[in-house]
Amino acid sequence: MSPPITTRRAALAALLGSSTAFPAPAPRVKITNIESFTVRVPDGGKPEPLRAYRYPVTRVHTDSGITGTSFIGIDANLLNNWVKPTLIGDDLFAVDRHMRRLQMNSGESRTQGWSGVEHAMWDAIGRISGRPVAELLGKARNRLRIYRTTVFPGKQDQSDVPYERQAEFALRLKNNGYTAIKIRAWRPRPMDDVDAVGVIRSAVGPTFKIMLDRTAVRPGWVWDYPTALKVARGLERHNAYWLEEPFDGMDLQGPARLAAEVDILITGGELGRTLYEFAAFLHNRTYDVVQPDTRICGGIWAAKKISTLAASFGVPCIQHGTGAFALAGYIQAGCSMTNCEWQEMIGAGPNLPTEEWEPGLVLLKDRQAWRVENGYVYLPDKPGIGLDVDEAAIKEYRRA
Repeated sequence: MSPPITTRRAALAALLGSSTAFPAPAPRVKITNIESFTVRVPDGGKPEPLRAYRYPVTRVHTDSGITGTSFIGIDANLLNNWVKPTLIGDDLFAVDRHMRRLQMNSGESRTQGWSGVEHAMWDAIGRISGRPVAELLGKARNRLRIYRTTVFPGKQDQSDVPYERQAEFALRLKNNGYTAIKIRAWRPRPMDDVDAVGVIRSAVGPTFKIMLDRTAVRPGWVWDYPTALKVARGLERHNAYWLEEPFDGMDLQGPARLAAEVDILITGGELGRTLYEFAAFLHNRTYDVVQPDTRICGGIWAAKKISTLAASFGVPCIQHGTGAFALAGYIQAGCSMTNCEWQEMIGAGPNLPTEEWEPGLVLLKDRQAWRVENGYVYLPDKPGIGLDVDEAAIKEYRRA
């Protein structure tokens, strides 16, 4: 029979040369409610099409009086039928256990949809602790380089977007201190995207980074290997930085073969949902860089696990991105990773990230999201995920 806990604490204290027993553990902070809704901020009667006025909001309330907030939504059915029954009344800090319980109760696919809640939990944990989440996870850096992913209005495959328009925006990014752009490689004639990179390169000079996003199966058709090799060779001639997911997202061997043949980086993993999938990517050397999406893979904690696994293989982990205030948890996760240099910021172009989220600043007390300078986004020194939410504004602009 084990001795009482107080006796064990006293014994351990004596072994450590102290006559003082260990203090009792702090009481658990319990989750009391979870809600998800949208806010719509004013547009002045003349909304600009490339700016964000609508924001999903997920909030985790606790018995400490502290509420955590994320700007990532969650499906109402998942929230009401799985997440709330699993989490309400339980320990806020038990993030890993909650994730595993949801996997057992509702399946992997449902677990990935809880990320808005998970980010809000981390916000509450950070606020209670008085620290940014990145510090709680082992802060590795205080800033991330930004690359702007821009999808221009028009056809999704961008075939109606002139190369010169993409080049003009890349030059605008450069002139505003940014150092990288990513465009889609979806055009029906794949070498057209290579030609677009050539025009962009002529506009921005030799050092500005240009990434290409094939996005696996999302264009509706998958390149065969000869096409991918031809495109990669063409991109090399224009000093492109990387080619993302040139094949099906679950193809382990195709990207590895391509990466071994070309100098341009071959990256991917945004559709990966589990640690085991990323283990397979790493074991098979599928990608030069793995790119978990902090929303799709299950949250900040899951992304941190993936980055640690990738680091053990000597592989960079650069998160797939998002836009506007949903970036908050991504930035915290990225700054906790030893092998993450960049943060993707996605938006409809051509606009700068700061222009996109400018209308939403009315939701923040200090009317500031992040410090963005010389192409870097800096980790906020605020606790939680770093956005100081204005409760009055949330109430005023709340919708269903």
